[in-house]
Amino acid sequence: MSQNTDGDSRVFQALRVLSGVAAHVASLSLTVYVTYVSQPGATLFSWHPFLMTLAFSFLMTEAILVFSPDSSLLRSFSRRARVQVHWVLQLLCVVCSLLGLGIIYSNKVLQGKPHFSTWHGLLGVLTVFWALLQSLGGVSLLYPKLVQRWKLASRKLYHATAGLIGYLLGCGSLLLGMCSLWFGASVTAVSWYLCVLCPVLTGLVVMNQVSNAYLYRKRSQS
Repeated sequence: MSQNTDGDSRVFQALRVLSGVAAHVASLSLTVYVTYVSQPGATLFSWHPFLMTLAFSFLMTEAILVFSPDSSLLRSFSRRARVQVHWVLQLLCVVCSLLGLGIIYSNKVLQGKPHFSTWHGLLGVLTVFWALLQSLGGVSLLYPKLVQRWKLASRKLYHATAGLIGYLLGCGSLLLGMCSLWFGASVTAVSWYLCVLCPVLTGLVVMNQVSNAYLYRKRSQS
């Protein structure tokens, strides 16, 4: 019985490693492909899909996966070093997303189009501000003495939960962006389905990582 249990655990661990590797590849591949399709710099609008994909497909994904026990690229680094890398990547994510939001706002002003008139636009602006607030809230983890009302363990749980919600919002924004007229005209056939698969895959991997690290562990301790 124990041999079967050990064998099953090795299989699950191998699957977690493979799914983590797939998430790394998917996040990078989608970012590179959207960069190729949008050709940032060709027009003002072209910077929007590039910056938003860079922010929520690559930077935020890598910022979370840096803590993965199975597929982190920095597993040999100390916890302190991984926290610093996480914050740098997350800060870059927020900067890129704010720039992307500002660019699409300016582009609509120049073209006389209404703002936030689609589900993609509404969810996108919510995602950007959620990421900004989430990052500001995470400052209490870097400087625990700033907020002493809640225990550090509780703050970590809230940060992880809010971060997961923010990441899923980002994946949803990317998916809705792929349903836009611009993306549908630029990416067709199998390429479109492969692009859609990328945020779905990374979303599932990140959700599993955060759930195992915080939510399931919290439930087992209660």
